[in-house]
This record gives sequence, structure tokens and C-alpha cells, in this order.
Amino acid sequence: MAAAEWTADEIMTVTAARALGSGMACFVGIGLPSTAANLARRTHAPDLWLVYESGTLGAKPGHLPLSIGDGILAETADTVVSVPEVFNYWLQPGRIDVGFLGAAQIDRYANINTTVIGDYADPAVRLPGAGGAPEIAASCKEVVVVLRQSRRTFVDAVDFVTSVGYGTGPGDRARLGLRGGGPGRVITDLGVLAPDPGTAQLTLVSLHPGSTVEQVRAATGWDLAIAPDLAATPPPEPGELRVLRELTGHG
Repeated sequence: MAAAEWTADEIMTVTAARALGSGMACFVGIGLPSTAANLARRTHAPDLWLVYESGTLGAKPGHLPLSIGDGILAETADTVVSVPEVFNYWLQPGRIDVGFLGAAQIDRYANINTTVIGDYADPAVRLPGAGGAPEIAASCKEVVVVLRQSRRTFVDAVDFVTSVGYGTGPGDRARLGLRGGGPGRVITDLGVLAPDPGTAQLTLVSLHPGSTVEQVRAATGWDLAIAPDLAATPPPEPGELRVLRELTGHG
């Protein structure tokens, strides 16, 4: 399929969905992460176990939920528990394989800001805040971040660290006592970034069809490293696009 046959958001969502496997436990956020997780469950990962922060375990929504409090999540879940139980029994002990997160800002060490833009005491913009994101970033076996790439979102240093990625570099997660694996992939509308094993800095590892390295670097607020074995992201399959468009109402 030619790149003109799908949108940048669609290849981002399809790529994120492919990061999930059947049988995984996935902690899902609303928005693009929820779309990707539900796409995966309807295509290659039918046994993907969706956990939403509201306490719904094993949710199987027939349409995309409007919020974590959408009734369809409770109606289709294997069980519903209290919010503290989700965090204390499932998330913090490391029972969640993958956590999906979005961000308003992300920096070279995959630290995430969803709190304020500008100075904390006198911000230019006050954002929705942390919610469960800090715990997801701290405790999931792997974190996948999904967001559109621009210099406004990909900054050299976030204005406020809401959720820790790799702090200031290698060893910081262990020093802070964070037991989860940290961000393994940052999936954007241009490509896929992953932390370098040596420096922990985000590195471009896969380029989406229709994107260029120059375009990705221009949308990044630091001197982005490029993997020597840079891959090409496989394009969306027709079946994936059909299911995605049915989910989002664009079919």
C-alpha cells in the first residue's frame, strides 16, 4: 500500500498495536493508547488483557471508550475492582506487562511531562496532571509511549517530570528504586524511537514509510541519534486499516 492510503495517525496507531501480543496484560490510557490496544485485541492479539485505571480488568469494549469511566468498560470486563486494588495488587507488584502512555512533553531520556508547560509556580499552560502515569512508568515491565512528534513535544528537557523515564541517564531508575523496565519504545507519527543500551537516550530505530531522517530530526528538540541499522516500519495491512477505521468511525 502507498503511504497516501493511510494517515500519519493511522500508521502510528497500527505500529503501537503491533507492540502488543496475545496474553499480555496491558494498562491502557484513553486516546491513542486505547485505540491501539483495542485494535490489537481485534486483530492479532485476541487474548490481550486490557486493564483500565478505573478498575476494569479484562475489558472488551465494543467501541472506543470515551473515558476510563465509560460504562462499556465495566459492562464488558472480567471483573471490576477498586482503583487502589488496581494499583496496589496489579500495577505496583509488576503484574502488568505493558503500559501505554501519552505525553505533552518528552525528553531525550524519555521523561514525560503531563503537568505544566513553563514554570510550575507560574505556568504558561496547566495540563491534566499525573493521574496514574507515574505508577505506570515506574512499575510496568515495559512502557510504550505514543504521541505525535514535534519540537513542542520532543524537548531537550521537560519543564516538569511527571513520569520518570530514565532520569538523567543510565542507572537512575535503579537509584530511584523503580522496578519496571521503563520506556521501551516511543512510537510517533514519523517513526519509532528506543533507548540506546549504553546512554539511555532515545534513538531513532525505525522510520515510517513517507518519513525521512531529516524530517524526524527537525521535529526533535535535541541532536537525535540514528540507529546504524535503522529499520523501515512495515506499512499497515488492509485488514488492520479496516478494523482501525471501524473503531474510530472512519470506515
